[in-house]
Amino acid sequence: METSVRGVSSLERAAILLMSMGEKDAAEILKQMGPKEVQKVGAAMSALKSVSQDTVSSVLNLFLSECGAQSGLGVGSEGYIRNMLTEALGEERARGFLDRILLGGSSSGINSLKWMDPRSVADVIRQEHPQIQAVVLSYLEPDQSASILANFPEKVRLEIMMRIASLESVQPEALKELNVILEKQFSGKGSNPSTTIGGRKTAAEIMNNLDGAVEQELMQSIKDADEDMGNQIQDLMFVFDNLREVEDRGIQALLREVSSEVLILALKGADDYLKEKFFANMSKRAAELLRDDLEAKGPVRIVEVEAAQKEILVVARRMADAGEIQLGGGGEAMI
Repeated sequence: METSVRGVSSLERAAILLMSMGEKDAAEILKQMGPKEVQKVGAAMSALKSVSQDTVSSVLNLFLSECGAQSGLGVGSEGYIRNMLTEALGEERARGFLDRILLGGSSSGINSLKWMDPRSVADVIRQEHPQIQAVVLSYLEPDQSASILANFPEKVRLEIMMRIASLESVQPEALKELNVILEKQFSGKGSNPSTTIGGRKTAAEIMNNLDGAVEQELMQSIKDADEDMGNQIQDLMFVFDNLREVEDRGIQALLREVSSEVLILALKGADDYLKEKFFANMSKRAAELLRDDLEAKGPVRIVEVEAAQKEILVVARRMADAGEIQLGGGGEAMI
């Protein structure tokens, strides 16, 4: 079973699983997803061309195996969900995702913004205080927030982004009040633990999704206002995990510019999906040699891995600026 699903990403496995179901069952599952997840899974489903019966069987068996290992006890509790997400996503990413899950049940007003086009969302929050605008954009997906931000004047964009980068937490009561305000707008009517939201990383993810010219202009404005903040955001903007979004031709071009020694070190900190992406864009012989070198390399220091990944990202950014490749947005730093 492992062999049949090797190189198949979790997103592709989800697409295969849904395609194996009846239309009604698949539709019921899609109803439980947010707009970004529906878009990603839908794109993955449409991209499926020829999938072997062995792969389909392996995906189904893996799904059944994972479900069978679950116990009904504790399901739905915050502790269970937190542990599960931390195991799957890592502590930092899981914390932000859990905040959205626990908030989601009582935040229909804010959640409804996820399904609106960027211009409409901008119109909804245009007259709100910049701090409220920052909270809303921190809560939405980075690519949607970037599109919304593009609908504001340059001076307003700067203030909102500075506030997003400065956010650390928001009291749940404040979010509930904001949710009520938004619900009233849609209908035509007029000391708890903090929720993690915003911050430098959120600002970087939004910046990653801005148009190139807007991004450069806004970044320079941020640095003029607070150079340290601007540098911190810029350091978080392009990370190694972004390379999973680069097209195959771009990866092939990047491979021609990177030494095998640097690549080996960088891939020591990559997940299997990203490794397979690089392997798939090499000749069979080169991929086999790289696999062998990775196994023979043994443990390496995190600082060496990070330095190698940064070196590759410098090359990737240079190639992106020259129009030779297109970098993907979003992602998270890897070790």
